[in-house]
Amino acid sequence: MPVKIYNTLTRKKEILKPIEPGHIKLYVCGITSYDYCHIGHARSALAFDMIVRYLRYTGNKVTYVRNFTDIDDKIIARAAEQNSSTEELANRFIDEFYVDMDRLGVDRPTMEPKATEHIQEMIDLIAELIDKDMAYPASGDVYYSVNSFKGYGKLSGRNLEDMQAGARITVNENKTNPMDFVLWKASKPGEPSWESPWGPGRPGWHIECSAMSRKYLGSTFDIHGGGQDLIFPHHENELAQSEGANDKPFVNMWIHHGFVTIRDEKMSKSLGNFLTIRDILDHYHPEVLRFFIFSTHYRNPLDFSEAAMQDAMAGLDRLYNCIAAIDALKAEGLDDAVPLAGDKDRKKIEGLEQRFQKAMDNDFNTAQAQGSLFEAVKVMNKILRQLPENAATADLDLLRSGAATVRKLAAIMGILEEDAASYLAGKKAAMLAKTDISEAEILELIQKRNQARKDKDWALSDQIRDTLLEKEIELKDGPDGTAWSVKRG
Repeated sequence: MPVKIYNTLTRKKEILKPIEPGHIKLYVCGITSYDYCHIGHARSALAFDMIVRYLRYTGNKVTYVRNFTDIDDKIIARAAEQNSSTEELANRFIDEFYVDMDRLGVDRPTMEPKATEHIQEMIDLIAELIDKDMAYPASGDVYYSVNSFKGYGKLSGRNLEDMQAGARITVNENKTNPMDFVLWKASKPGEPSWESPWGPGRPGWHIECSAMSRKYLGSTFDIHGGGQDLIFPHHENELAQSEGANDKPFVNMWIHHGFVTIRDEKMSKSLGNFLTIRDILDHYHPEVLRFFIFSTHYRNPLDFSEAAMQDAMAGLDRLYNCIAAIDALKAEGLDDAVPLAGDKDRKKIEGLEQRFQKAMDNDFNTAQAQGSLFEAVKVMNKILRQLPENAATADLDLLRSGAATVRKLAAIMGILEEDAASYLAGKKAAMLAKTDISEAEILELIQKRNQARKDKDWALSDQIRDTLLEKEIELKDGPDGTAWSVKRG
């Protein structure tokens, strides 16, 4: 099946048709490097990491470019606060960005250009726009004339006249129109600057991506991505600059991921709900964060909460537990055993990859794709529970093939990439280090509670649960039995 993607520009799903068959060119707006990365940055990096992995899985070559904005007002202000140079500050936080991305298992893009290394390309592009009367110098600055581009507003769905009427923009006598935006900023005393035909200064934010994407991907390329907050003004202005200069379509498809909220509130330092990637990884395995992010479709809002993360951890554990159980099976002397898996169960497992692909081909629906993994794991767990001491070789082959397929597909989302037994053992050790009860004692109490539930001795069942809670151990009953975890403080 062809891959269908929701195109922000046309507001509908379209079949991905690369300009160069079999070779997809993708540009994503990266971080402004002045601080540690938060969960919103994680969602962006992971969403496009998943998209690139899936497109490569389908047999395409992908050239993936993600930039660094390493000069802008925020960087200049933060460097002044810390008595640092902008270059030192930006490079330090680029290094910290890589620490976070490596912990999350994010693959490196094909190219990661820095804005400061492409100043000449930006100057050249600005000069082209001036020559075409689409931009104008004013007192050392250069502005893009939005009235010169008839399609302005088509990406965000905004009407220029309405924007002008409702604009709340500080009066700038240098601008012809209050909606015009800066391409080149004249330098202020003490600020970093580069020489240009319009005097010393630095580039505006929007021109960076137009220049770098053109250099590495050409005047027209396949996909441009970023968060929904970038649609306007950043991507709208990129589009106007690029199509104005190049006289051809800038991007064929635009992909934008949804916002991240914290307990249904917008993430904000002032509200005290600002979470860095490091804050989260102090408490959760990186694959838990990945699982959580991909449990929601990339275009939908994503609400972070402890409950949601606990659910993600339980879901990931369920997958790992199944894989570990299959890895532990032995195959000696089983040729004469009677197969347990019926045709329906066998088809469920053997049809996993097709169902997964169907979900992912539909605008990278990772939530539905995760569902297909659980559907197969449910069947495999059913077979595992029925296995006698001597199981059929055919069943073992089916289970092992199913586990291998689950692993292969899960890797597109960056999960199940550890040895299953090691992952589960490491998790247990980390949890038990926070309490004063051993795993053997926990399992013994769970076994007693299971027997009490079987005997309908609800008082004893509740008593055991309460005893474990006093030891900070929480129980969760599910279709595959009772799981335990250490309660978070």
